[in-house]
Amino acid sequence: MDWRTTGQYKANLHTHTNVSDGSDFTAMAEEHYELGYDVLAITDHATVDRSWTQLNANPWITFVMNADTLGTKLTPLTQERFAQISSGADRGGRGMLRLPFGIEHNAASFDNTHVNSFFADFGDGYLGGTSYYDYIVGAVEAAGGVSVINHPGDYTRANAELPDDAYNMNDAHYAYVADQFTALFKNYKSCLGMEIFNMSDRTKNDRKLWDILLARVIPAGRNIFAFSNSDAHGVNSIDTDWEVMCMPANNLDNLRVCMEQGAFFACTRKIGNTKELAQLEKETGLVLGTAWAAPAGTPQPMVTSITVDNTADTITINAVNQKTIHWVADGKVICVGSSIDLDNYAAELGSYVRAEVWGEGGILYTQPFILRYAGVPAAENTPFFDFGSILNLLERAFYNFVAGSRVLSWLQHVALGD
Repeated sequence: MDWRTTGQYKANLHTHTNVSDGSDFTAMAEEHYELGYDVLAITDHATVDRSWTQLNANPWITFVMNADTLGTKLTPLTQERFAQISSGADRGGRGMLRLPFGIEHNAASFDNTHVNSFFADFGDGYLGGTSYYDYIVGAVEAAGGVSVINHPGDYTRANAELPDDAYNMNDAHYAYVADQFTALFKNYKSCLGMEIFNMSDRTKNDRKLWDILLARVIPAGRNIFAFSNSDAHGVNSIDTDWEVMCMPANNLDNLRVCMEQGAFFACTRKIGNTKELAQLEKETGLVLGTAWAAPAGTPQPMVTSITVDNTADTITINAVNQKTIHWVADGKVICVGSSIDLDNYAAELGSYVRAEVWGEGGILYTQPFILRYAGVPAAENTPFFDFGSILNLLERAFYNFVAGSRVLSWLQHVALGD
């Protein structure tokens, strides 16, 4: 990457409007634009975003998820306003890019096995199932799209745990969860990664899950990219979390390459993990408490360059508005400073190292650097059976039954506005 010519573009890839269970569509798009976002994905439940000027909506889904909208009219952007936002005509030529075909799948899931997908018109009107990811992720891949696992802590029950208790591999439930996600990421290259931040850090322990999964899948030739999204349902919840996409120009071709190659940072302004905050207090001498939020208007840290020296075995990060940079291997902070000499930490390394850049205005996470050296951990192939596949078979049988019934099929089409 040439840092002199690469732009850094602020993105939110998880947003809801009153097409499902969020606030007014136009208000959500306009507020992101006003806040300086360069990329926005609208990901309403069970509803594919096909246009911002002619909104796609499934009436039954809109009603069930947002009953107070009954009788109100959805307000898309006008063609003129969409063109203005896309070109940035009133923002110095810095337009906001629409990421096409955004959708959040499995709206009917009892355990929140939610998946976002992009670049593929798949899943519209499908309420989904529970406890099983493969059907959606596999179908998105077959349709030519990419997917991201949303706020997994909601599914794993880890959000309610203390940091030391969450994702304890001695717990049979957490061991199963880790095996499930390991198999998923190994099997589907198009499943790019997972959210490590969501809303006001309600997924406070999912960075730990990320590290567990990285140690398992990187030796098998996969990486898992970190995503961080506000999951905003209203204008007041925008801008808690975001991505910084590193691209030569802000267009769809570059965006897809950026997402698939992990050329972006996951960023947040709020941390609710007490163990992480204690580490930051240790490094900076500041008192951050048990929950931290960056004061409004405080400049956010920004990486200006990353240099990897394969001869000296060093990685160096230059950044502005930062107080500390620490380096993580297998879930542990092993080094503090702008540069790490990997030779000095050989005994603590596994298959990857990643960095976290913290400043008083927020924190950003690099994607993992994959390490190759003599003695690097080898891939393990542990058989796994996903019991969610049984529920999925029953669910598919039900949907096929509905499709084969004239009456039920007609009622389904009426409900979905077809």
